[in-house]
Amino acid sequence: MSFTDDLEPAAEQYWDAIVDHPMVAQLGEGTLDAEPFKHWVRQDYVYLIEYGRVFALGAGTAPSLARMGRFAELLDATINTEMDLHREYAAEFGISEAELEATEPSPTTRGYTDFLVRTAAVGTFGDTVAALLPCMWGFNETATRLDAQGRPDDERYAEWIDTYAGEEFTELTEWCLDLMDAVAAESSAEDRERYRELFETSARYEYRFWDAAWRQEAWSI
Repeated sequence: MSFTDDLEPAAEQYWDAIVDHPMVAQLGEGTLDAEPFKHWVRQDYVYLIEYGRVFALGAGTAPSLARMGRFAELLDATINTEMDLHREYAAEFGISEAELEATEPSPTTRGYTDFLVRTAAVGTFGDTVAALLPCMWGFNETATRLDAQGRPDDERYAEWIDTYAGEEFTELTEWCLDLMDAVAAESSAEDRERYRELFETSARYEYRFWDAAWRQEAWSI
C-alpha cells in the first residue's frame, strides 16, 4: 500500500466535510450568494502569493535537479499565470485588481499561509510536499464530486468546478500524489508520521478556509 493510499481514509473525512459544507454545497448547486464567494476569491488571491513562496522554498530544499525544476515551474506558473487568471476571474464578480491587492488576510488565511511557509522554511522537502498536498488533492476531489452532481446554472461557479475537476488540474494532483508516495518511500517511519500530521493540519485548514469565507471572517479588533 502506498503512503497516499494509507492517508486516504483520513483524507476522505476532510473531503466529505468540505463537500457537505453549505458554502460548497451551494456553490455546486449554483445557489450560493455572491458575497461569501467574493470573500473567498479575495482571500484566495492572498493565499496564492504565499503559495508561490512555498514553491520557491520547496525548490531550494529539493534533493534533485528534476524536483527543483518542477517546483520552479510551479512557482512561475503560480505567479505569472494563475494569478493573472485569478484577477480575470475576480473581475467576473466585480472585484478590481486594486481590491485584490488591498485584501487583508483573514485570521484563517494568515494561520494557514503562515503554517505552509513556516513548514517549507524550516522543514524538509518531504514536509513541504505533505503540507501542499491537501490543497491540490482537496480542490480536485471537491470539484470532481460537484461535477458529478451536475453543472450549476451560474457560469461563474461552473467555471470553478471546470477548472479544478479538469484534466490539467487532475494531472497536477496526480503528480503531487505520486511525489508524496516517492518521498515517503525514501523516508523513515518517523518522517512518514510527521508527513501525516502535516497533511492533516493542512486538510483541516482547507475546511476552515471555506468556512471562513462562508462566515466572511474578519479580525474582531
